[in-house]
Amino acid sequence: MSDAPLLEVDALDAYYGDFQALFGVSMKVEPGQVVAVIGANGAGKSTLLKSIAGLMPSRADAIRFEGKSIGDAPAFAVVGRGIALVPEGRRLFPSLSVEENLLIGGQLGRPGPWNLERVYALFPILAERRHVPSTSLSGGQQQMVAISRALMSNPRLLLCDEISLGLAPIVVRDIYAKLPSIVADGISLVIVEQDIVQALRAANHVYCLQEGRVALQGAASSLTRDSISAAYFGV
Repeated sequence: MSDAPLLEVDALDAYYGDFQALFGVSMKVEPGQVVAVIGANGAGKSTLLKSIAGLMPSRADAIRFEGKSIGDAPAFAVVGRGIALVPEGRRLFPSLSVEENLLIGGQLGRPGPWNLERVYALFPILAERRHVPSTSLSGGQQQMVAISRALMSNPRLLLCDEISLGLAPIVVRDIYAKLPSIVADGISLVIVEQDIVQALRAANHVYCLQEGRVALQGAASSLTRDSISAAYFGV
């Protein structure tokens, strides 16, 4: 790994009007690393990803990517720099087919290994169903489309917001089994996850948010389910 973090968040505050959702949150993501951000509902996990993705305003130097300040950059510029978000709820275009949704992800034309052939190799079921409306897919298949659409932008950092939410355990297991293949191509991952066990299995490093603050962080190998649970619930 490089000495310089791929992503660095420094004392980030975030607001919805007068309501403050994040309080001085700091985190780092190294090249090739999988970072899990966990916490209960309302802990600020999704707000953190939205801030990184340029969907919420931040001070310029609160977020740095590849050494450059991007905290005040708009979302389209953030994607162009190499950060892609898989949003909670998938947010597919319902009037478009599976393949049309995927092609939208590649509109910026960033160079890299991810294209239709590659994402179909990662999720073969999408190749079989490429011409059907995205809304006709199961929840798990729609999540595969959302992940693949983000990969089509050839990001260096992939932000995954609650990719297991509402899915059957066997589907979650299958999706998580694909993550090592994504990381193997040099992409770093930030995964928002409520499942502590899943987070510990998937990640190199874990941040636990509680009421908009980092309550605990450390290498996944050094943390226990009990220590994370205590921070998770603020006890």
